[in-house]
Amino acid sequence: MKTFCGRANPTTGSMEWIEEGEDYDYHQEIARSRYADMLHDKDRNVKYYQGIRAAVSRVKERGEKAVVLDIGTGTGLLSMMAASAGADFCYAIEVFKPMANVAVKIVEKNGFSDKIKVINKHSTEVTVGPDGDMQCRANILVTELFDTELIGEGALPTYEHAHKYLVQEGCEAVPHRATVYVQLVESRRMWSWKKLFPVHVEAEDGEKILVPPSEMENCPGVSSVCDIQLNQMPSSDFSTLSDVVTMFSVDFSKPVQSASTYYRVQLEPVKSGKAQIVLSWWDIDMDPSGMINCTMAPYWVKPTSALQWRDHWMQCVYFLPREEPVLQGEKLYLTACRDEYSVWYNLQKAREGENKAGEEEHKADVCVESPVCRCRAHLLWNRPRFGELNDQDRTRQYIKSLRKILKTDSVCLCISDGSLLPVLAHYLGAKQVQCLQPSRIDLYHPYELWQAFFKANHLEDKIKIIEARPELLKPSHLEDKKISVLVGEPFFTTSLLPWHNLYFWYARTAVSTHLASNVTILPQSASLHMMIVEFQDLWRIRSPCGNCEGFDVQTMDDMIKDSLNFRESKEAEPHPLWEYPCKSLSDPQEVLTFDFTKTVPQHCLSTEGSVKLLRKGRSHGAVLWMEYHLAADISVSTGLMQLSNEKGNCEWNPHCKQAVYFFSSVIESEILTNPTAVTYSINFDTKTGEIAMDFKL
Repeated sequence: MKTFCGRANPTTGSMEWIEEGEDYDYHQEIARSRYADMLHDKDRNVKYYQGIRAAVSRVKERGEKAVVLDIGTGTGLLSMMAASAGADFCYAIEVFKPMANVAVKIVEKNGFSDKIKVINKHSTEVTVGPDGDMQCRANILVTELFDTELIGEGALPTYEHAHKYLVQEGCEAVPHRATVYVQLVESRRMWSWKKLFPVHVEAEDGEKILVPPSEMENCPGVSSVCDIQLNQMPSSDFSTLSDVVTMFSVDFSKPVQSASTYYRVQLEPVKSGKAQIVLSWWDIDMDPSGMINCTMAPYWVKPTSALQWRDHWMQCVYFLPREEPVLQGEKLYLTACRDEYSVWYNLQKAREGENKAGEEEHKADVCVESPVCRCRAHLLWNRPRFGELNDQDRTRQYIKSLRKILKTDSVCLCISDGSLLPVLAHYLGAKQVQCLQPSRIDLYHPYELWQAFFKANHLEDKIKIIEARPELLKPSHLEDKKISVLVGEPFFTTSLLPWHNLYFWYARTAVSTHLASNVTILPQSASLHMMIVEFQDLWRIRSPCGNCEGFDVQTMDDMIKDSLNFRESKEAEPHPLWEYPCKSLSDPQEVLTFDFTKTVPQHCLSTEGSVKLLRKGRSHGAVLWMEYHLAADISVSTGLMQLSNEKGNCEWNPHCKQAVYFFSSVIESEILTNPTAVTYSINFDTKTGEIAMDFKL
């Protein structure tokens, strides 16, 4: 059986379906999984073990046999904890076949085959009875079905089914309960991920202000959670308007309801400000008394306790439908609505002299339908893209560059997805402005979004949107004029890795017959940069675990390694490094350049060399990014913004993902004695638009 996988094609700017071998899908899933990260989560593992021991003891004290149901067993770790804690029998459910096979091997290797039965099914398909998968219902329910939002992986329907069909009434549960906490904040930075701010442009005829259309202003956005490493958000980037409050909790030892519902709390702001964002996280109590607690609380909530780094559970940023000015001490109601898989929030002000009846009235106002984007912008742009478009410093660089190259007779074509450059070019005096948005011609109708945008700024007849791919551009699209200025950020929605935006070069090549002989191209060129780094924590997602809480999980490490070797370890992967601190062990180095004033060459672009390591540390990998040279002395970086000090701490572009190539020494867990240099070879295949790389320490 073949697998079809969607891949961005950097030479066409499109998503294409590639036929892969039957093994590809599961290798991809394992290679990209966070299993290693979970096994490295010491806090999680210790707390689960304590909770399981306590639950088994409570059942034994009642004189009962301890029968455990472990849903989503993964490596079988929690079942092995239960068996070693004295459980009489464990049913370990794992739906992903390659993982279930590994769990069987790990259980056997650790000597628990007689106590643990691995069942390769979805828990809703498991049967109970003399001829069933389980001989009897379990009296201890152990699960780890949570994501950053708590319920996003389907924990609620799974628990609901388990209580109905698989466990006894009054069973023990580990974890026993989960509690969701919220805090109301004002944050220009986070709010810039949801809406477009006005853009100020100094033009020849005075200041112009570019405003978003009203449908974008009033749009609630999309309901998908924004999950980030909130511990990397500096306290200067947000202002807390409320104390931390408990929003809701779920008791997993009792029947669970997954049907849509809502929860409401009363808040009193601790200071006045603009309520824009709800920050949220959860904790789990592994026992009924709450003595064994595992929390995702960010640094300012528990400043004295050591933070456990983890990437499988982070914190949530929710955007209120609109900004609400609030006053210190006034009464507010915060409502959390949820369906089976997601949560969203609303804020309402209490009405003057409101009593219990008024509160009931408020309840009638609650809308439990999840937010839907009506303006199309939230479907076209992801949150980092909103942040990028709102970055005033970045916009100023483009304005400065356009000023240098535009003339009153300029015929300008912009090739980028959802870019503000056409409007800037018009305001800065170009005679004629057209734009192509290649990636999403059929998807989400960006044409209608831009029509609304131009209408809001009275530009309907000033900027023309050409609904054609670059290779299908005709002279009639351009009113038989030659393009004198070709511009792009470049940004394309299908790009995953930094060099995928080189699609601009391919598009520029496709339209070359329409370019004037003295055409100016912005950016004029791009360069690929690289640096060797030591990660504070990100290396854990690729590092083998070996032994976890006394259990041998080497088989899992081997499976991940095989899957990485299948393809992934030979490729770089995208990560937003502002969330993952690292220190540079080398200077940044330019390794390849791409000249946009010329067409894409037929031959590959290759380079090899070595990078000197200047600082001591563990060389976990190379970080790669693009820099675009807009005009003389003006460049924008998608990666390193600055090396802040002699220790090599790095500041990364917060709107882009950088490419990370993990060295095999991380995957193999080798300790190398202070290498002094790293050799590299990098090859850009102009036929596929992909970059192949190899590094040796």
